[in-house]
Amino acid sequence: MKDVRDNARELMKGYCRVCPVCNGKACVGEVPGMGGLGTASSFKANLEALEKVRFNMRTVHDVSEPDTSTEALGFKLDIPVLAAPIGGVSFNMGGKITEEEYISSKLKGCLSQGIAGCTGDGVPEFIHESAFKAVSEVEGTAIPFIKPWESEEFDDKISKALDAGAKAIGMDIDAAGLITLKKMGRPVTPKGKERLAEIIKDIPVPFVLKGIMTADEAVLAAEAGAAGIVVSNHGGRVLDHCPGTAEVLPEISRAVNGKCSVIVDGGIRTGSDVLKMLALGADAVMIGRPFSIATVGGLQEGVEKYIGQLRAELKQVMVLTGTANLKNIDPNILRFK
Repeated sequence: MKDVRDNARELMKGYCRVCPVCNGKACVGEVPGMGGLGTASSFKANLEALEKVRFNMRTVHDVSEPDTSTEALGFKLDIPVLAAPIGGVSFNMGGKITEEEYISSKLKGCLSQGIAGCTGDGVPEFIHESAFKAVSEVEGTAIPFIKPWESEEFDDKISKALDAGAKAIGMDIDAAGLITLKKMGRPVTPKGKERLAEIIKDIPVPFVLKGIMTADEAVLAAEAGAAGIVVSNHGGRVLDHCPGTAEVLPEISRAVNGKCSVIVDGGIRTGSDVLKMLALGADAVMIGRPFSIATVGGLQEGVEKYIGQLRAELKQVMVLTGTANLKNIDPNILRFK
């Protein structure tokens, strides 16, 4: 991974520093780019919330070959990880590789390692066009996320996602405050429960709502028919001064109580972070910036190497906490500051 990261640092110069720890401190306010909005407090809060969670090490047990596999949203996952929907290579990552190279490499790398990737949406058109083409290339083993557009654009992109064979479709409703899109004449808006229910009932594959940060809205999403939610503050890129996702995850998981899958993103960098989030109540996680760095730095091979690193780290922490599988994680493996 060192070679991959070194190459990404060169290719992403001016857009991402590929810091030793991706914590939002060096890229405050760099949006577009890979930073966090405003003071980047929401970005940094994701890391800080996870840092407050520690492990109780356990070694008197017989767990030596833990099972890292799980299922979520109809996908069988070798590890409980999805690559988050980040796009816009030209204005967020430096543009040294094309959007098509980027998203195709990411999805193919995920598929080859037994997980699924997600695709993003936005302006200009080639972002979603490249995304749907890549979804088709992996025979639908991916989740295209579509922004909460105001007009028929949303319905049109749902149709294109289904034509590409997507086995699940998502909406990143946390993009509803992106003023830049409104200025371009492409407004995105929040959606109420009734409108969400209307949208979801006509979609024949599992629907995922990304950008849930409170227990009451998690319940509303489940009641509207969402098969899954993503606890997310959009990587700290849409609203400053949000809590970290690990702070709100436990209450959201309890409120949903199995009515839909609970995915979480935000500050997850290692296999240890993955297990923390699952012990806090998630069914699986999404990881964003590290997958973008791995993709830009090494294309499909970089993605595969990063997934391999996550798998090894996850196995190690499962052994050292006595966690045999991901179905029955003992919450007592965690300790809090």
